[in-house]
Amino acid sequence: MSQIRSFEDLECFKFCKELRLEVSELVKTFPISEQYRLTDQMIRCSRSTTNNIAEGYGRFHFKENIQFCRVSRGSLYELLDHLQIALENQYIDTTKLSILELKIETCLKLMNGYINYLNSKLNSNYASEPKPEYNIQEVNNPNS
Repeated sequence: MSQIRSFEDLECFKFCKELRLEVSELVKTFPISEQYRLTDQMIRCSRSTTNNIAEGYGRFHFKENIQFCRVSRGSLYELLDHLQIALENQYIDTTKLSILELKIETCLKLMNGYINYLNSKLNSNYASEPKPEYNIQEVNNPNS
């Protein structure tokens, strides 16, 4: 297993980046009338997947990182909905939708795995923190 030195080393980031690049190429085939509608939305949510992984990684706190990963995961689902809209409007065919759905599914699995990893680190840090011991007499009578 290789060492993680940057968010760019994360498998979930790599796969989301690949998806983002594919979406960027795909929307170039959409009608110009969709430029500020569906095309823009698809580009934004595909970028959001990698943007939030990067931002969460930079937070250095497991809880914050997890929250940004959840936003990234939400953007993957948003992209899936936009792709279904593209199919309904006949901008893509069912074959292209199926290919992209599989890629999104892979991204989601990797994202969930990373979130689970972060949760395990978060929980192990809490478990390893020393629990304070209180002297009942001092708590009840602070002047003694």
